[in-house]
Amino acid sequence: MTDDLILETISITKNFFGDKSSGVNNITIFVPKGKITAIVGESGSGKTTLLNLLYGTLEPDHGDVFFKEERVLSREKGIQHAHKAMRMVAQHNTGLDPRTSVWDTINEGLPDEDQSQSIQRVTEALHLLNIYDLREMPFGKLSGGEKQRVTIAKALISRPEVLLLDEPFNQVDATYREGLQHDIRYIVKAWGVTVVLVSHDPAEILSMADELIVLKEGEIVENGSPEELYLSPKLLYTAQILASCTKLTSTEAKICGIKSKRGVVVVYAEHIKISSLGSKWLVKMVLFKGFFEELIVERDGITLRVLNHDRKKYPVGSKISISISKYFEFGKWEN
Repeated sequence: MTDDLILETISITKNFFGDKSSGVNNITIFVPKGKITAIVGESGSGKTTLLNLLYGTLEPDHGDVFFKEERVLSREKGIQHAHKAMRMVAQHNTGLDPRTSVWDTINEGLPDEDQSQSIQRVTEALHLLNIYDLREMPFGKLSGGEKQRVTIAKALISRPEVLLLDEPFNQVDATYREGLQHDIRYIVKAWGVTVVLVSHDPAEILSMADELIVLKEGEIVENGSPEELYLSPKLLYTAQILASCTKLTSTEAKICGIKSKRGVVVVYAEHIKISSLGSKWLVKMVLFKGFFEELIVERDGITLRVLNHDRKKYPVGSKISISISKYFEFGKWEN
């Protein structure tokens, strides 16, 4: 393993109840040090299984996991250096006492040998996650976003080299989500922590991750930078996970003005431009998105999603014309 990598898996497989469609199959990944790597995929694709294999709470049926030069074994066989160097934050906080104060909850994450530095370390963690004012509050009285900040602070207080996050923003209100994402990126940069996270939300992973690993039915189907996979997806599956898009047959694409050479066409909402000339598309729905709208437009039984920054200009029932500046082709080549 090179110095710029911290975690590596070699052809790991983990199935459940003898079912090869469960878990993960023949997975090899390389996690760069000091970066954020996101594992994405539809529900049941094996994301959380892979995270638990990296952490050592699961042992692969075949293959190996390495932390630096050390093979990671199941935690049931004894705690290794690799285990001590990693911390995991799960989706739910069911293991934490709701009566315990925020201060004491975070302090529980500090190893016994470091208790002499507890005041300094807990204070630092509280400030780092912007929850110092909550230090005396019982954990159970916190909001979902505040609880997630506390659990991350508890995981970070021991200064791990790797932080594993399973759906870290699932319980966080949209108001606080962006701030928490910013804090995690700051921690990665300031402390050199490596983060591996599982998420189903494209907005989270595109803005946070340095590397993406796309899983489908327990296998890696694509990997690369968020920009690379979003702008040039090789698979229909990847495009549908990462973008607000419309899937069209080649016949439907032709009605939209696209001459496709393959059987499936995908159009991102932001690649459709609106004009009032021609008026061929009927606005069926207007979805408020804050500073912009998403229009659901229809023509000849075909429905498209269109971004509109000129809010209220095209109400339901109005007709518009569109032009498509970019699209992606997938599936079988046609004659």
